[in-house]
Amino acid sequence: MYAVLIESEYKMRFLTTCVGSTYELMTETIDAEKQITRKTFLKYINIEELKKIELSLGYDSHYKQGLTMPQDWHVTYWKSFYDGAPCVFFSWSGIEHIFI
Repeated sequence: MYAVLIESEYKMRFLTTCVGSTYELMTETIDAEKQITRKTFLKYINIEELKKIELSLGYDSHYKQGLTMPQDWHVTYWKSFYDGAPCVFFSWSGIEHIFI
């Protein structure tokens, strides 16, 4: 059921970072992670929310203005489960930003 919702109309929203989570939940999430591309990550999430997060992390909104998140090869994207629910997240500076 989740796969159908995710690919059609459901867009995941930002929930928390690993800092705001528990060790147990993050261990389960990391243990089940599978790396995905940014393009795949974007299919799952609310893009407007991501834009706000990118700006709050210091990224520019256009490559002609400076570094954008898509240009930052240190950022990685993942698919997993968080507290039993499907999630995607990006890892930035060692901090996971989880969308569910």
